Formats: sequence, C-alpha cells, structure tokens
Amino acid sequence: MPPKPKPSRRTARRARTAEKKASSTNGVTGSRVIREMPMRSTAPAVAKAGAKPVESRGKYVYCVIRSEDPRRFGAVGLGSVPAEVSTVHYKDIAAVVSDTPLEVLDATRENVLAHERVNEAVMRDHTVIPMSFGTVFKTRDDIIELLRGAYSAFIDVLLKMEDKVEFGLKVLWERDEVVKQIEREDDDVRHLKGEISSQSGPTYFARVQYGRLVESALQARSERYVSEIFEALRDVAVASRANKPIGDKMIMNAAFLVSRDREVAFDAKVKAVGAKYAHLTFRYTGPWPPYNFVNIRLKLERATPGG
Repeated sequence: MPPKPKPSRRTARRARTAEKKASSTNGVTGSRVIREMPMRSTAPAVAKAGAKPVESRGKYVYCVIRSEDPRRFGAVGLGSVPAEVSTVHYKDIAAVVSDTPLEVLDATRENVLAHERVNEAVMRDHTVIPMSFGTVFKTRDDIIELLRGAYSAFIDVLLKMEDKVEFGLKVLWERDEVVKQIEREDDDVRHLKGEISSQSGPTYFARVQYGRLVESALQARSERYVSEIFEALRDVAVASRANKPIGDKMIMNAAFLVSRDREVAFDAKVKAVGAKYAHLTFRYTGPWPPYNFVNIRLKLERATPGG
C-alpha cells in the first residue's frame, strides 16, 4: 500500500481552525488583508484498511435546499468511510442527509470538515439553509416531519437567501503599537506620560489617570475604525452582523451577506479598505452558507442516543 500523502498546507491550516474557516492567503500591497478561503477539494478521505463498516441507524442533516427532484452528491459525508449524501423531500424542499450512527458526534476536525465539505459542495448549485453541526434524526420520517412542520419558515428563508452567500471579516490590531500612536497624538496622554517619567516620587495617581485616558482613547479609536469599515462595505453587502470580538487584538468580528453577483466587488472593496488601514490586519473568509443570517427554531426534537 503506498504511503498516505501528507495533507496540503491549506488543508492543515483549515483543520487547525477547528471551526469552519480555512486558509489560503492573498496579500495586498501596503496593507495586511488575508483572504481565508474554503477548502475546495471535495475528494473523500480514503478508508483505512480493515476498518469495520458502521451500522447506519440515523440520519445526519447538513442543510435544507429547494429541490423537487432527488439529488445525490456522492460519498463526501461524515464517517471513516465517507457516507453517501442524498436528499429527503417534502413538497419542493429537501434536506441533504447521510446515514450515521445514532450517537452524539464529537466535533473533531475530521467531522467538522466533512460537515463543511458537504455544505460547500451543495451550495455551488443551490441556496442552502445550513444546519448546525451534529444534527441527527432517528428516521427519514422524522426529517419529513421537520420539513413539513417548518415548511413556511424554510421557504421564506430560502427565498430571502436566494443567490446570497456569507463572508466573515475579522479586523485585528497590535495594541501596543496603537498605544504608542495615542501617546504621540493625544496631548493629555503625552503630558501624563512625561509627568510619570520625570517624577522621582510616587506616581500611582498619575498612572491610574494615564491608564484611564489610554483605555478611553483605545475604545474610541476602535469604535471609529469599526464604524468606518462597516460604512465602507455597506454598498457591496445586502446585510451585515457584528459578533463579539475574540481576544485583545481583535476589534471587529463581523459577517456580511453578499449577493453572488457582488462577490468580486466585495473582494475588491475589502482590499481597498485594507489598503486604507495599513496598520490593521484584515482576515476574511468565504463564501459560506449564511450561518449568521438564518435563525429557524425547530419544533421537532433531534434524535438522542437510546431514546
């Protein structure tokens, strides 16, 4: 048996993200704009020799699409032996599913990537309503009941999301470098820093005041940057959503809903904005299913092991 090929650099970086974003990069002269692309390969993993077949007792649901005709997407689903992915229908909508053990799935990088791989393959030809990772139903009839019970909501969202995709944008800065800028540009901060440096006695109160001024200036500057970036991208996006930043370096964590015919314009605008803010780092991902813009509350409970 030939040696197993090493994963590509793009695949390895994507897997380390352990969420849904993966990596190849496009730099922009004069700025730091990093485009993190979905992994485009849909080739299933090769099953290990001697692996035991898994008994299929449940149905894993990846997404919901609008389709009247049965569809098959190949062996690209979850499992050590990638499962065949097909559709379960109700009227003119369908759930994209594969067989799976009736158990709680671990969010391993292999499983998460398989979930994403299916959604990415389906969204090339369909508008999708993505389901959260680990959505498992006991039977085909349970899925039909889901589609029937939420039919109006699914149709409404599918129409609203038609020919639209999601892009994620994170903006980061080097906090220490921004503090140095503030010290150069803010007279009060610069004066306090000089006062602290020149005093030979206690400087506690001056340091407290300095810290408050710096934090206030950082907050104001961060809010200004975020507001300006949202405004700059407004004309190339259908909608946007601000999520909570993660860590000290991130000042913006946003999702943008973009029409498919505006993807190139969105890409160009992000690069132009990045060039304007050369001291910031832009990381954007996509296209993805509209995770941040779909919110359907399911009435049918998902399957539970032993239930």
